[in-house]
Amino acid sequence: MTDRKNIRNIAIIAHVDHGKTTLVDAMLKQSGIFRENEQVDERAMDSNDLERERGITILAKNTSLWYNGVKINIIDTPGHADFGGEVERGLEMVDGVLLLVDAFEGCMPQTRFVLSKAFAMNLKPIIVVNKVDRPNARPYEVVDEVLDLFIDLGATEEQLDTPVIYASGRDGWATAEYNPEQPNKDLKELFELIVNEIPCPDCEEDKPFQMLVSNIDYDEYTGRIAVGKIQRGKITTGMPLSICRSDGKVTRSKATKLYMFEGLGKTVVEEAGAGDVVAISGITDINIGETICDTEYPEALPFVKIDDPVLSMTFSVNDSPFAGRDGKFVTSRHLRERLFRELDSNIALRVSETDSTESFVVSGRGELHLSVLIENMRREGYEFQVSNPVVIYKQIDGVKCEPVERLTIDVPEEYTGTVMDGVIKRMGQMVNMSPTAQNYTRLEFLIPSRGLIGYRSELLTATKGTGVLNSILEGYEPYKGEFQTRSRGTLIAWENGVSITYGLFNAQERGTLFIGPGVDVYEGMIVGENARLEDIVVNVCKKKHVTNTRASGSDDALKLVPPKDMSLEQCLEFISDDELLEVTPKHLRMRKKILKADLRAKARNRA
Repeated sequence: MTDRKNIRNIAIIAHVDHGKTTLVDAMLKQSGIFRENEQVDERAMDSNDLERERGITILAKNTSLWYNGVKINIIDTPGHADFGGEVERGLEMVDGVLLLVDAFEGCMPQTRFVLSKAFAMNLKPIIVVNKVDRPNARPYEVVDEVLDLFIDLGATEEQLDTPVIYASGRDGWATAEYNPEQPNKDLKELFELIVNEIPCPDCEEDKPFQMLVSNIDYDEYTGRIAVGKIQRGKITTGMPLSICRSDGKVTRSKATKLYMFEGLGKTVVEEAGAGDVVAISGITDINIGETICDTEYPEALPFVKIDDPVLSMTFSVNDSPFAGRDGKFVTSRHLRERLFRELDSNIALRVSETDSTESFVVSGRGELHLSVLIENMRREGYEFQVSNPVVIYKQIDGVKCEPVERLTIDVPEEYTGTVMDGVIKRMGQMVNMSPTAQNYTRLEFLIPSRGLIGYRSELLTATKGTGVLNSILEGYEPYKGEFQTRSRGTLIAWENGVSITYGLFNAQERGTLFIGPGVDVYEGMIVGENARLEDIVVNVCKKKHVTNTRASGSDDALKLVPPKDMSLEQCLEFISDDELLEVTPKHLRMRKKILKADLRAKARNRA
């Protein structure tokens, strides 16, 4: 059991891609956690397959290291606004934060969000200006921007007096006095700053045991593992416990095993005391936000309020003509059980049942939040279909209000007019425009959340792939009225069959195809995007009629434009109210809700 005075609990918080996980890597390596000859992957903390593929952190992770007899518990948090729930509960376990800011990009929307959460919990910040060695870095201007943000968020005198350190997480060095000609050799100054500036946990060591569950880990042998910081007292293996449930009931259990985080793994311990971050196994049905206590003193701790979701989608059983071809789990029972199981660890998610037993409404923080759930489910063998994402409205003082986001776009100067037109058409309101390095301009808007659905791909097309978009929820404002989000229609398959080069060649004159030859299609499936607004039915299975006449050149191979490969996020952005996305372990197929053309026409006439 570590003395409370020799414990430091910190979270690393920042906007996406500012180098949190890379800095944690360097800290672990320099603390001697790994053997000298040990092979360690880059971004070792990003252990999930999706995290490694996408290069982003999705789940908050715990690790720890030792420096001069002091144990530093570190929580690496995600940078995307969609995973803000992970940040909020991670901050419950710490006493201070390292606020990482990119030396070129400066303060971004998520920087404001995570810092406001840290201030709300009265945590001690240390400013780390990372990537100071990248071209066009502007470390001193960025420090001024961060301090302006501190003032904006109502920081106290003590918080404004926060220390600043300049670092390169990739090269593993940090220094308080930055000199580009002589960068530092290691992270010693950062470790010293953490030990000297971050307070030790403010806990009561001699009181009965109490711990709030901030995270859930899972092991196939021991089941659910509760993770949290011990607020008071101590715990030993085999100790009987009381669980204060979220519904107000108190149940009994006991700690079969105790773990502490060491490097990238966990080690079994016999006891742990106040201030320690521990993992407890043996409590089968424990949930995030519940309190584990001494049996004599079952007192619940308040749990941090998690922000409400802003987008919802309907998840349904797959009813397409190809249903059941790929998936292992295809029934409504499978779908229901998997979605409700996700709620155990994904606290920013909401799932509600509908009038139909085949459909469930799933609400989350944003498209990325929901698309990660969809991708995980399809990898596990689930087959289902989802509707387009829609925003969740609120009634505030009798007025219909909608979520509004603060949108930041960095673009080359020549595209600023095009971008402004595109955002204003979606009810965006410009609030700031400022030049950044290398002929780039930063544009800031307030825009309804529904205006962002489908906008990312439009921005990349308008700026030839050079625009960078970031957004964060600002609040709720009265409904701003209707506007058109999609400017193009779809190409819809005419019949069931297999796509043929001849049929595709005729169809590609109408727009952009999403499929190539030899693909199984069904009537009502979306096979491309029309160049105009209306939907057109095309026969991609059409074969060339055989005749006796052979004109010169007619047998030459038909040239097909390569099809546009649509990712999961692009499909979700593309589909409209009358369309669905069929998700299977092997395929993503966009389709009309009503597959038959004559029934669609009747539905349109009725509408």
